[in-house]
Amino acid sequence: MESAAPVLEAAAPEAGDRAGFIQALTLTDATMLVAGSMIGSGVFIVSADIGRTVGSPFWLLVVWSVTAVMTVLGALAYGELAAMYPRAGGQYVFLRESLGPLPGFLYGWTLFLIIQTGLVAAVAVAFAKFSNLLVPAISPDVFTWLPSFTFQVTGGDVIVGLSWQRIVAIASVWVLTWINLRGVREGKAVQTSVTAVKTSVLILLILFGLTVGRHAGAIAANFGAGHFVGVTDLTPAFVLAFAAALVGSLFSADAWNTVTFAAAEVQNPRRNLPLALLLGTGGVTLLYVLTNVSYLTTLPFAGDPHGATVMARGIQYATQDRVGTAAVESVFGGAGAAIMAVAILISCFGCNNGLILSGARVYYAMARDNLFFKSTGQLNDRKAPGAALKVQAIWITILCLTGTYGQLLNYVVFAVLIFYVLTTFGLFVLRRTRPNAERPYLAFGYPFLPALYIVMALAVAIGLLLADKTRAQAVTGLVLVVLGVPVYYVWRWLAARAPAAASAASR
Repeated sequence: MESAAPVLEAAAPEAGDRAGFIQALTLTDATMLVAGSMIGSGVFIVSADIGRTVGSPFWLLVVWSVTAVMTVLGALAYGELAAMYPRAGGQYVFLRESLGPLPGFLYGWTLFLIIQTGLVAAVAVAFAKFSNLLVPAISPDVFTWLPSFTFQVTGGDVIVGLSWQRIVAIASVWVLTWINLRGVREGKAVQTSVTAVKTSVLILLILFGLTVGRHAGAIAANFGAGHFVGVTDLTPAFVLAFAAALVGSLFSADAWNTVTFAAAEVQNPRRNLPLALLLGTGGVTLLYVLTNVSYLTTLPFAGDPHGATVMARGIQYATQDRVGTAAVESVFGGAGAAIMAVAILISCFGCNNGLILSGARVYYAMARDNLFFKSTGQLNDRKAPGAALKVQAIWITILCLTGTYGQLLNYVVFAVLIFYVLTTFGLFVLRRTRPNAERPYLAFGYPFLPALYIVMALAVAIGLLLADKTRAQAVTGLVLVVLGVPVYYVWRWLAARAPAAASAASR
């Protein structure tokens, strides 16, 4: 394993520290960054597919509860690392310092290739899809009067081209990029205000399901004898199906670590980062579980895929899997669908703002280590990583044009879990190799709770690798990570040659 020393002596001595950034993020802002990056479109959609996979209301709630436990355990472990290294780059820095520059680069490479950028593309297209409910002209159909290309990949055909939905998605990405180019204060203003709105929407959706939206028939069908629990024989096939079902909920709860990327801009980070991680993940995952309880009190779990009404289709077969919309529509009709469309548009917009703001800080930190484009390691006159934000937006635009966002996200879920495992393992490594390092916050329940998180995440990852439904995507995700190994050595070689070439030119 490589040393955790700086990648190259040519790297700037202040690489990764807080110099140059504006410390504008309060505890409230940091918590809103965690929550806002987590809450996108997933919680309003993925319960349908989870329901079809696990087959009962009980197991639907168990999937979301397991996701909540895993997410909070991960946040508790990351709190210690964030307090130790409150620098731009977050998880990239944690991996670099604990396991060496290669694991850190592989994380940053995969983050740029698809984890962060693919998530932004997916949420942007979800934003455009829900815009279609309000403006039907925003169609997903690719323009036939422009060149388009079709490719066959795992999971179906990919059509590369332009459509009105993709144009709207791309426009939303560039609007948010422009806001964040103006500085962290502008980015946090959008994040904090929009997150407050969409958190309120989730709370209202929960209260709606427990009060005016309560449906006696749905409650009887979902919680009556013989209907609630469903499968009681935990066969290997069901365990693998359960692991596959976690993909949707883990995707919906992902991005909780993004606040660590912007750690250099957090006030009093050694206190506020651990608190923001705990408050953000704990609050959002609790809302997620309660939202699904609300769905079960409003809509029948089982349904007919060809049903003519939202009640007939149920949770499992909600139209285009839009469970949140179906729940409100069951009481308010078409007006309810429009209300939820607006709420989800706000949610998607805020989610992507947090992802765009934070992701650029990782590429900035990589560039300071001579492991990314040199220009992305500079701050603009507003003290924001301007070049990193622009490069990120360009790649997201390409992903939006391919339409492969959803498939590619599935490909890397396995890899994401592995990086979470490696980072938490790095906590144990640092306890051993740097016992005297300053630790303003100690991971709660160490070593048992961090070890439990590693076991749970590894179990899900292995399940994804073994399950027929997710095996191909898991292997592909692993391949994307491994492809970064030669890229790492090529980048180091080029970075080492650059000073030599400059010296020769000066002579």
